[in-house]
Amino acid sequence: MVHIIADSTCDLSKDLVEKYGIIIQPLYIHLGEEEYQDGVTITPDEIYRWSEETKETPKTAAVSMADMLDLYEKYSADGDEIICFSISDDMSTTGNVMRMAAEEMDAQDRIFVVNSANLSTGIGLLVLEAATMAQNGMCAKDIVAKIEELKPLVRASFVVDTLTYLHRGGRCSGVAALAGGMLKLHPRIGVEDGKMGPGKKYRGKMSSVILEYVKDMEEDLKTANTDRVFITHSGCDQEIIDEVRSYLEQLNRFDEILVTRAGGVISSHCGPGTLGVLFIAG
Repeated sequence: MVHIIADSTCDLSKDLVEKYGIIIQPLYIHLGEEEYQDGVTITPDEIYRWSEETKETPKTAAVSMADMLDLYEKYSADGDEIICFSISDDMSTTGNVMRMAAEEMDAQDRIFVVNSANLSTGIGLLVLEAATMAQNGMCAKDIVAKIEELKPLVRASFVVDTLTYLHRGGRCSGVAALAGGMLKLHPRIGVEDGKMGPGKKYRGKMSSVILEYVKDMEEDLKTANTDRVFITHSGCDQEIIDEVRSYLEQLNRFDEILVTRAGGVISSHCGPGTLGVLFIAG
């Protein structure tokens, strides 16, 4: 049997986790001196309330060696294989910890760690592909080989509503944050080669900005892998989410349009109101 493990930054819903038999390993979030487990002992809305009250940004931390050793021992006890997915190695040390734990157990022949080179449901897309292959009886080595082929095809991007959280976390200058607020600029953040980078800057209300952002991707969406597309957000008005879903539905391209709420780690860095459409290129 092949077990699929993903860190909590994959932002998959509980329904999807249960449907595909995925094991989630939470990362850590620090609010001042208090430590929480992402998605277990803290929610994004609680993080936002704390951040607004204190005017501080949350801190996030990778999984621990003890976490991974416990997980590996639990799921490889019967000689089963494990595939672990981590957030991009350029964004966290989580993947490195996963690999060191496998080495500590001298189990590299049974435990495979995939650097997703992505974040949020950019990881989730790969995780669902791997889980499907595992359910179909493929061995871990063959699944990993297929996933490595798919990694460059993942298209992950988001539009940020507020620059405040990026600014507090040192991810944009104070001038950029101020200008963004005054001019109502909403940057598109994309993931390429495992790193986040700024793209087009949209201006106006998020309701119109988000639709413009999605329409900018229309040609790519029309040729995308048809299995699924994700709408992932960090707390957006339902009306905006519904408009994006309706737009994607009228493309008549995808078998599934999945809506997920970003977890605590991703929300800690992007703040509320962020929305992304993520898919695998065809």
